[in-house]
Amino acid sequence: MNNKALIIGSSGVVGSALAERLLAEGWQVAGVSRGRTPTVAGVTQISADLTSPGLAAALAGVEPSHVFITAWSRQASEEENIRVNGGMVENVLAAVGPGGSVRHAALVTGLKHYLGPFEAYGQGAVPVTPFREEQGRQDVANFYYAQEDRLFEAAARHGFGWSVHRPHTIIGYAVGNAMNMGQTLAVYASLCKHTGAPFVFPGSAAQWSGLTDMTDARLLARHLQWAATHDAGHDEDFNVVNGDVFRWQWMWPRLADYFGIEAAPLPAQTSPLESRMADAPRLWSEIAQKHGLVQADVGKLASWWHTDADLGRPMEVITDMTKSRKAGFLDYQSTPDAFFDLFERLKREKLIPA
Repeated sequence: MNNKALIIGSSGVVGSALAERLLAEGWQVAGVSRGRTPTVAGVTQISADLTSPGLAAALAGVEPSHVFITAWSRQASEEENIRVNGGMVENVLAAVGPGGSVRHAALVTGLKHYLGPFEAYGQGAVPVTPFREEQGRQDVANFYYAQEDRLFEAAARHGFGWSVHRPHTIIGYAVGNAMNMGQTLAVYASLCKHTGAPFVFPGSAAQWSGLTDMTDARLLARHLQWAATHDAGHDEDFNVVNGDVFRWQWMWPRLADYFGIEAAPLPAQTSPLESRMADAPRLWSEIAQKHGLVQADVGKLASWWHTDADLGRPMEVITDMTKSRKAGFLDYQSTPDAFFDLFERLKREKLIPA
């Protein structure tokens, strides 16, 4: 059967990697984004507002066999996150579900399923790590749960399979993405090299010394494709991480070595990036001019707040992949290699200095 993908959030860090993967595998790919950033060549691009009543008209005639929902919209409160992001999932599936073409719909959420949302980290009874799918939901408001519920309802209504994918912090390539630690750290290291400022870890002591893991967007793309095309992946929720573990006190000097700078010792007090980057727009403009970079707006490359949130967690965060392994997904990705592959691509694309 022909595989026709509809990727919601096709220009984002997950959507871009998924589009590249599916196109290479011979899929037809249509993508929905707000049209603010470029998408992968070969994707049939649809510019649409996922909250708009006009979405059904924008998606008329697409007839996807598989839907991949990889987008979210950050709101001022979790109540608004629930309303808007749950509504987006409902709107997409209401637009394409009745046509009968959809065989599977996949939703990408994340480990805040277990941790609680940004505004309520650790306020519920956070499960013991490693996080496992069987641990279920927290007793806190969380827009991920609203998204899941809308997915389950639509799948039951229209008769297609579903999967939910929970990555940890994602390493991947995307310009203008709001949640991108890999690019943020590359920009931060480049700023430190330019100014001679120390390369200070911006997170908590718990993150510095505790075990953790991450998710390469390319591995997540392979996981999404696998779940959408194998019976073992249907109607299941899965954690998705690279398969290795590390401590930031080990990783941080390796990132510094890549950029030819020295890693500073862990400071006595947490030193978030957002509070230290007031001068970054001016400095990045200087760097872009000096090195002939194609993006002089540091805000299109770095998301200080998101990196601060992930690295500032006061608890260890590590993920179990047993469920995927037992179901047949055995892929693996070295996390240091994921960082270095991304940094090399950013150099090739003239987004950071070579």
